[in-house]
Amino acid sequence: MVILITGGVRSGKSRFASTYAAQLGESGLFVATAIPGDAEMRERIRRHQEERAQAAFHWETAWEAYDLSGCLRRIKEQWQRESKNPVILVDCLTLWLSNWLLRHEHDQPMEKVSRRIEELTEELRDFPGTILLVSNEVGYGLVPDYLLGRQFRDLSGIMNQSVAAVSDQVFLVTAGIPLEIKSRAFHIPGRCP
Repeated sequence: MVILITGGVRSGKSRFASTYAAQLGESGLFVATAIPGDAEMRERIRRHQEERAQAAFHWETAWEAYDLSGCLRRIKEQWQRESKNPVILVDCLTLWLSNWLLRHEHDQPMEKVSRRIEELTEELRDFPGTILLVSNEVGYGLVPDYLLGRQFRDLSGIMNQSVAAVSDQVFLVTAGIPLEIKSRAFHIPGRCP
């Protein structure tokens, strides 16, 4: 089961995702996408690690800032060799997207990052276990006045739509309140969802 959890910054997405993951399995694998580039980010990562360590639900952590598709393939291969099948929580897709966008900022970023999104979506399409993916909804604000900002906003929207399309559930979290929205989607007769 693929579950996308989206919402604004500090909306409660990660807290909801970890709580929901604990309801869906006996143990979890937290896939972190952040790059600890400055003191504030290192402190943020430390706090998140501490919260997971203190939780009643057992978490293992894997770090993957770029090759998320490869990480998921390796997890599937490991599951074929072993009998354990933990709930996967990827936090967050927006940081993963930022990592790729900054890497290709001066080298066809829209094309290259779009390919990474397609690879991830294909990997999720037949994912055999339960995976929760956290992502920010960034399209509610103003149009950025600089190219990289507009590319980030556009790619975020493309990514969220692509992942939502292959997800079994999609939650929008606002003010700490999660709403499952995919089951409530309006479908135009005669058109694909």
